[in-house]
This record gives sequence, C-alpha cells and structure tokens, in this order.
Amino acid sequence: MFVVSKNCKRFNSSAMKDYLIPVTSTAKISVGLIWLFHISGLCGILFIDRELFLETTPINLFVTFIMLFVNQPQMDRGVALAAGFAFVMGFAVEFLGVNYGLIFGEYAYGNNLGLKIGGVPLLIGANWVMLTFITGAVAALFFDRSPLKAVFGAFLMVLIDLVIEPVAPKFDFWEFADVTAPLSNYIGWFLVAFPIQWIYQTQVKIKDRVFSFHLVLVQFFFFGAFSLIQLAS
Repeated sequence: MFVVSKNCKRFNSSAMKDYLIPVTSTAKISVGLIWLFHISGLCGILFIDRELFLETTPINLFVTFIMLFVNQPQMDRGVALAAGFAFVMGFAVEFLGVNYGLIFGEYAYGNNLGLKIGGVPLLIGANWVMLTFITGAVAALFFDRSPLKAVFGAFLMVLIDLVIEPVAPKFDFWEFADVTAPLSNYIGWFLVAFPIQWIYQTQVKIKDRVFSFHLVLVQFFFFGAFSLIQLAS
C-alpha cells in the first residue's frame, strides 16, 4: 500500500485490479475491442496498408465514443452537461485555432478525421469529450478533491496531446504552420482543458473506471509507439 499525499487516494494491489481487470460483460467486450482496434491499427499502418488503415480513423473514433457512454455507470443530467460542455468548448476553440490562429497557434486539419465544419472535423468535438471523460476518470482514481482532479485531468490531456503531436502530420490528422507544435499549443491545451475538467469532476458523480483507464493506456501505447518509431528513424 502507498500514499502519495494527504490529498491523494490510498491504493493497494487489490484496488489496482479493480481498475485494470474488466468484470462486466460490457466492460470486457469494450476493453477487448479498443485494444484490438489499436493493435490492429498499429500493425496495419506499419505492415499492411498505411493509407487504408488511417482512413478508418473516423470509424474507430466514433465507435470508441459510443463505447465510452455505454460504459458510463450512470447516464444523467450531469453526464449530459459535462459532455455537452466539452464538445461545444472543444469545438469552439478548435474553430478559433484553425481559422484565426488563436489559443493553440496556426494549424490546419488534414483529411483523415472525417467531415469538417469550418475547417474543423466534427469528430474533434467528440474527441474532446472522450479525452475529458477518460483522463478525468483516471484523475479521480488518484485524488479526492475536485481542484486536484481537474488539474491532473488537464495535465493528462496535455500529455496525450504531447504524444500525438509528433505523428499527427504523418497521419494527415493536423499540421502546424511551423510543422512543430509551439509551446502555446500545450499552454492553450491546459488552459482550455482545466475548466472542462472542472465541469466533469463536479457534475459526473459516478465515474467509469476500467474502460477509461484502458483507453488512456491505449492512447499512450498506440501514439507512443509511433512517436518512438519516428524518433528512431
């Protein structure tokens, strides 16, 4: 057993099993599918047909988005409010970024994230919801107080973006004017993510644990692998 600080939660090996091992049929199927999707995608992009597998990204995102809500322990007004706020705010700041170069810097989206509105893929709003819910749920595993959960959740969102950024242009997801994402991108991510996380932490009372934990791990595994491959090449 260990304690990180007085504001952190106390963990032991039994508690960690609760977060790692799916128990319900829904969780088992969902966790199995997201690992299957991403391992298949990794192998397909590397060894089979890069463009074909990258073009399936919108399908993967949409199915994962649906599974996120299938795995929510409780669907209520708080969940709807948190999801709606994350979608609208996330899409709005992306629109400002793409069209006016505000908050994140100057960048443009490619063609592998599906239908766009105002230059922003519609699924990007859904992606903001997914990242908010899964990182927020993981943050809630470690901290009790909402401010700390919101800070750590926002920090995890920035970390995921940090891992994705090196490969995003290669995958035709998005690309910055200067190729490399500027520091303002990561600062902007945190400043936008924090209020979204605050709404999630205060409105979603009962949080999913297992699916969210695995989806965070999958994000780091999939994009981290490609980032390491790119650094090594």
